[in-house]
Amino acid sequence: MNARWAYIQLQSLIVKRMLANTKRSQVIQQDVLRRKINLCADSRFGRDHGLSTVQNLADFRRQVPISDFNYVRPYVDDLQRGDTQALFAPKTRLLMFAMSSGTTDKPKYIPVTDEFVRDYKRGWKIWGLKAHKDHIDLATKDYVHLAGDWQHDQTSSGAWCGSISGLAAETRPPIVRRPFIVPHQVGKIGEWTSRQYVTLRLSLPSRRVGMIITANPLTLISLAQLADQSKEVLLRDMRDGTITMPGGGENSLAPELKCRIRPVAKKRIGELEQIVERTGQLLPRDFWPELSVVGVWMGGSVGAFVPEVRKLYGDCAFRDHGLSASEGRMTIPMQDESNAGLLDFTSNFYEFIPIAEYGSENPTLLEAHELEEGESYYILLTNSGGLFRYDIHDVVQCVGFEGQTPLLTFLHKGVHFSNMTGEKLTEYQVATAVREAFTDSEQIMETVLIVPVMGSVPRYTLLVELDAEGKADRLAEAIDAKLSILNCEYDDRLKSRRLLPLVPRVVPSGSWKKLRERKLAERGGTQEQYKHTFLTSTEDVFNNLGISI
Repeated sequence: MNARWAYIQLQSLIVKRMLANTKRSQVIQQDVLRRKINLCADSRFGRDHGLSTVQNLADFRRQVPISDFNYVRPYVDDLQRGDTQALFAPKTRLLMFAMSSGTTDKPKYIPVTDEFVRDYKRGWKIWGLKAHKDHIDLATKDYVHLAGDWQHDQTSSGAWCGSISGLAAETRPPIVRRPFIVPHQVGKIGEWTSRQYVTLRLSLPSRRVGMIITANPLTLISLAQLADQSKEVLLRDMRDGTITMPGGGENSLAPELKCRIRPVAKKRIGELEQIVERTGQLLPRDFWPELSVVGVWMGGSVGAFVPEVRKLYGDCAFRDHGLSASEGRMTIPMQDESNAGLLDFTSNFYEFIPIAEYGSENPTLLEAHELEEGESYYILLTNSGGLFRYDIHDVVQCVGFEGQTPLLTFLHKGVHFSNMTGEKLTEYQVATAVREAFTDSEQIMETVLIVPVMGSVPRYTLLVELDAEGKADRLAEAIDAKLSILNCEYDDRLKSRRLLPLVPRVVPSGSWKKLRERKLAERGGTQEQYKHTFLTSTEDVFNNLGISI
């Protein structure tokens, strides 16, 4: 513990330095842009765009267009075939490709270089150090991190493809790795339920888990539900020193994991049995009584599930995971119970488009220090993976500043936006309305989807898996009322009968699982990356679920 605490104290200087540098982030952003340009200037992409002649931001904007992944895909395709200089300067080391389903019709393969990993780890280090500073007790506790597999697949040239969280977990320094009681090899287990069961089997023996980290709150909900559903099997496995994988597969467990499967102390077994006897359940709020911090996405659509996570994990602090994607980390939350994060101005270069001008021919382009508090923007990213002026389709809101550096909250993906009659309905509004409707009715949050349906008078359909008669009708009415409060244009269209009220439609049990599996099969990505949306902009979902409109 002394060594770990000394390490934390020493590394905390990084946080102090970053906070001090927020006063000069405009200058630092220019230095960051120059580094990104130099990384790719002597490449085919760099020559095609004249990167070596770029002298200032005006040159950069003139010579490099705003783009999406399809723009850079030809260069990435050559990179996958082994031509590193398609996108990077000679001697640049490509470590892997981060796979993402994203918003395109084909999987995205985001190049990950040495510098990309350094940027990614720096952001996480600052996040973790600040959390430790605010929760000193973490220095003596265990951590559970649910990471992915960075070696999920390979390109034709042999480069690994997968989740960058797995690479970061595998390459942690020993002193940092020690408190993480779920080894990185668990992320390589392909079957999702089996991976979660092994996570529980290896972490339940510790009552001193102080922090659990994963991006998606749905992952934490399913982990807690599996613990309760499998409590008898888990207790027997811990008592006997065995592991019973869901659906079998014990023999395929990696040797590094098999050696960790051993009998658990009788005292701990007794404690867990008493929990089940007393409560009839086995939930994290009881079996991890010293949990201090849950690190998870709190904003956007998935933020609607955070109240359910709180019920399952107990009275502990929630710290937002930060705005991050396969393309890089963009914000670093610095305090509990807020989904606002400090722009990670040392890692990537950013530009912003006011939301009202997005899609116009010549939108206003702003640097980070030029944002206005209370305004919303689309974010453009230039990173160390060869993505320049990359439209990640994320909508953020500026909620304040630290020095020259904005504090941003993630609102929603721009593609999850519907506008049939000028109502300009966003997924953020839908997610908020759904969450409040469930909260007001004191019901457990359930997965739903709102779909626009064009007709002589347009309407939205609420798709939901509900069995109780009349429950869907009441839910639709409650969501409609909330949306009318949140969106005056929506309220106006309803009152003027240009929109019909929300119509509920009960879909068969298992529909959301079917939709998730279909999307993952079509687009790639992992279970952890998958985010169920509350609003879709097309009627395609009806065909995907095999139901009529």
